[in-house]
Amino acid sequence: MYRFLLTPRWWGINVFVLLAIPFCVFMGSWQLSRFEARVDDHRSAKELAESARTEAARPLAELLPVDKATSGRRTTATGHYGKQLLVPDRQLDGRDGYYVLTLLRTDGGKALPVVRGWLPGSADSAKAPKPPAGQVTVTGTLQASETPGDNGVSAQGGLPAGQTSAISAASLVNLVPYDLYDAWVTLDTADSGMTAVPATAAADTGLDLKAFQNLGYTGEWFVFAGFVVFMWFRLLRREVEFARDAELGILPEEPGESEGPGESEGPGESEEPGAGSTDRHDRVQEDASTPVR
Repeated sequence: MYRFLLTPRWWGINVFVLLAIPFCVFMGSWQLSRFEARVDDHRSAKELAESARTEAARPLAELLPVDKATSGRRTTATGHYGKQLLVPDRQLDGRDGYYVLTLLRTDGGKALPVVRGWLPGSADSAKAPKPPAGQVTVTGTLQASETPGDNGVSAQGGLPAGQTSAISAASLVNLVPYDLYDAWVTLDTADSGMTAVPATAAADTGLDLKAFQNLGYTGEWFVFAGFVVFMWFRLLRREVEFARDAELGILPEEPGESEGPGESEGPGESEEPGAGSTDRHDRVQEDASTPVR
């Protein structure tokens, strides 16, 4: 009954199934591990943010370069404020506004972007408070450079002079005449007249759309594995039923096989026109020539 499994066709089907199922399970498990890793990162980021509020600020040099472990840590830096820029289209507590970003020229020779606060409304340099003069020491939360188009950061160009859409060394390098740190700081306490900007979690450490995409892909791969198993059993059952019918002599009929000779034809359709009348005429002549006794 199952000898058909040894045919070349079924060898190919079986090999495909034996390779496809482990591959689907592996890919589903990998996507699930990615989702679990993002959940762990999210939990770690929350714990880091809570501990960062109470820990002492550390010098900037000790926390660079910025990564998942140092993003969100409190830091301190000393220098002189230089060029000031505005970052439009930033929301805070559901209101539209803009950041006031000032470059702090540190003693190390590089400039550190410092978000001194947030103001409501459209970006207006006349409303932005001027930075303090002289040497200052700032304390705030260290943040990684933003990526335009990611996490709500605008990627639009053509902004007026004195504005930037993203806070990153790549975006600021053509706007300021300083070497820049690949990081920025948001002050714990905003300068007068402004609202402090809360720190954000490091990239890829939250339960964002990417995390739930991983979870969705996990389900898809496991569904694919189940579909392969289902189709294999369906083909097997169909083949077994065909083999059983063949043993019983019940085979699928070809089109026209069920029609007997002349069944598809009407009465007299197989005879040539006039054939019947000719036979009757011959019988009449034969009867006429027979002598009557």
